Amino acid sequence: MSVLLGAAWTTQTTASAEEKLVVWWNKGYYKAEEDALLDVIKKFEAKTGVKVELSQYATQDMIPKLVAALDSGNPPDVTYADTYNFQGVGKWASEGKLVDLGSILDPIKGEFAPHPLETVMLYNEKTKAKAYYAFPVKQATLHLHFWKDMLEEAGLKETDIPKDWKGFWSFWCDTAQPAVRKATGKRIYGIGHPMGVDATDSFISFLVFMDAYNVVLVDDNGKLLVDDPKVKAGLVAAMKDYIEIAAKGCTPQSATSWKDPDNNVAFHNKTTIMTHNSTISVPGKWLDDASNETLTAEQREEAKKNYYDRIRTIVWPNKPDGTPVHTRASVTVGMIFEQAKNKERAKEFVSFLLRDENLQPYVEGALGRWFPVKTVAQKSPFWDTDVHRRAERDQFFAGVGGYEMSMNYKFTVLNNENVWIKAVNAIVTNKVPVEQAVDQMIARIKEVAGN
Repeated sequence: MSVLLGAAWTTQTTASAEEKLVVWWNKGYYKAEEDALLDVIKKFEAKTGVKVELSQYATQDMIPKLVAALDSGNPPDVTYADTYNFQGVGKWASEGKLVDLGSILDPIKGEFAPHPLETVMLYNEKTKAKAYYAFPVKQATLHLHFWKDMLEEAGLKETDIPKDWKGFWSFWCDTAQPAVRKATGKRIYGIGHPMGVDATDSFISFLVFMDAYNVVLVDDNGKLLVDDPKVKAGLVAAMKDYIEIAAKGCTPQSATSWKDPDNNVAFHNKTTIMTHNSTISVPGKWLDDASNETLTAEQREEAKKNYYDRIRTIVWPNKPDGTPVHTRASVTVGMIFEQAKNKERAKEFVSFLLRDENLQPYVEGALGRWFPVKTVAQKSPFWDTDVHRRAERDQFFAGVGGYEMSMNYKFTVLNNENVWIKAVNAIVTNKVPVEQAVDQMIARIKEVAGN
């Protein structure tokens, strides 16, 4: 989708009649999200007189289009995508291709939660120093959702769910799955467990299993730690837990080929009782349906019941050592490239976007699918309005971790390859022994990200 938005008030024009700003942006999931972005653009045009040429693309199209634009020497002035953090920003910063945004972020760094700014402080191989080479927009983390009514139909309660790591996963496999199957007469699975190589949900999920065993792959300087025997032992333990769910038949066999939407679809169709997902888009789908005027009144009411009464978002079980699990925050980012034709106006636009009155409505327009990166917005009443948003906020406030790619950008390659889930699939599908698959995974990590 591409639209051209002209300046609303010509009397306030401060730009030349021909000046324009080229902006590429990830297409949103919800109308409120899209409307908030367009509102920011209109206000920016009115303030500056600059015409903003906005092009929006689906998430999976953003990287290919941007790479092609970079190869031709004609990137947009400003660009944002939900997956730049995983798929490219660290590499581009290392190569010296991104504009240092310190002049924008340093004056307002006190307005951000600490972790989002740490994520965009990236290393440049040319300058041999770190700087803010991207701007944080929003963030998400990995959540657990289950159907409360499905448990109740089988005579189980939310209070029956164990809090310990082993007991938690066993509950869904060994207790909930057989009980729900008996109550319904349907082949329902305890867990929607992402294992597809083409899914980001799958490697985000595996990394939390890895964190449960306190595995640290890189130090703060990006140096690999995978030769430590404790690291391998932790990876083996995490891998055994991850593949056991499939080995016990507690997730659909098709989960090895799932893409990102597929665990959502299985959950919505009630073929799984519980799933883990990297945003709260699982319950969010029903909130969106509840106000969708193209649906019947009965469908909207059913969606409302699903969101408020039947689906629960819960905290993660404790690690095997009894300490709390802190999930990782995926901080999504935008960038300005050195090749951009209008870098100064681009920085002006980014600064304008990051104002609380502009960024907050955009993030909240996603119905809770993304959490704010700025502290004022995190305290908004919006996050206290229902059980799912409160659970999301509380999960962030309990503490979140980051990703290896912030310390060593070469992990971007490993994430794109999904080396983690290739190992899972080697075990589940090809019956490769766990230790052998982990050894192969470590070898690949060293090959790609070794110093």
